[in-house]
Amino acid sequence: MELEEEIVQKKRNRAMIYAIFWSLVFVVGVIYLNASQLKPVPGQMRIGVTYMTMNNEFYQTLNAEIERVADEKGDLLLVRNPELDEEKQSQQIDYFRQQKVNVIVINPVKGDSPKIIASLKRAQQAGIKIIAVDSQLSHFTVDASVVSDNYQAGVLVAQRLMKQKNEAKILLLEHKGTVSAEQRIQGFLDTIQSEPAYQVVGREETRGQTELALPAVSQVIQDGLAFDAVVALNDRAAIGSLAAIKENQLAMPISIYGIDGSPDMKVLLSTTDDIEGTVAQSPLKMGRQVMQVIECMRTGKSYKEQYKIPVEMIDKDNVDRYDVNGWQ
Repeated sequence: MELEEEIVQKKRNRAMIYAIFWSLVFVVGVIYLNASQLKPVPGQMRIGVTYMTMNNEFYQTLNAEIERVADEKGDLLLVRNPELDEEKQSQQIDYFRQQKVNVIVINPVKGDSPKIIASLKRAQQAGIKIIAVDSQLSHFTVDASVVSDNYQAGVLVAQRLMKQKNEAKILLLEHKGTVSAEQRIQGFLDTIQSEPAYQVVGREETRGQTELALPAVSQVIQDGLAFDAVVALNDRAAIGSLAAIKENQLAMPISIYGIDGSPDMKVLLSTTDDIEGTVAQSPLKMGRQVMQVIECMRTGKSYKEQYKIPVEMIDKDNVDRYDVNGWQ
């Protein structure tokens, strides 16, 4: 008799566990559905953010600053990572539109992408404000842009290189189709244009990624191209070139320049002779500026079409003035 009662009790317990489990599943499902179609909260800004990639400490830091201020304001932030895929970024913009965000902050995968621009036009027609950050768009007018002085960054690299060397054979590491990267390279090229002692001997596509720069530069070395300077569109590509140079055991010294002012590059500058310089951007200032523009949009105050954040060269002479463990 006791055995039968015990079996009955076990069945009851099992049934109760199942009931609790499926109740939880139902509650989670309801929360998910509500979260996917959140109703607007009065005074709250709904912000959709899509960066070209989150595989970059610069964008991680920029996003953290935007998120910090958004949390303080009680705003809703939807962040997406297209992983350098313009089709995916286009879909993310359409998703933001469907979620009825107030503002889209975009760091475009490709500045002249027809798919991205078409999605942005649909968003704009729906009354959504568009802010471009770090890089810009071609053939599309955003409501505001927050960028570094990218052209000047290239100028500063050229000036520092010409100060360091009387002549140079230069390997450029690029990210074509990205306006910010193209402006940096153009600033560099315009500055050395009238100086025949400084020759560009090679140009490699790296998309600003260490894991692409390393094999690209390794291949250049193995092909026998002679160069004594690397100018990279950003620090990640510069670090990839350094890894390739060490991996291939090049005997001659190579001058390496990047753009970002990342902690990794500042550490290399302060502790080794592997890097000549990096031009400092400030993702913290950019993030705060983006949120200041959004605050103006919320309150109906005026704002500028473009905010250009100054840049500066970091080299061995001044790296001790910077926080090598963080961003500026």
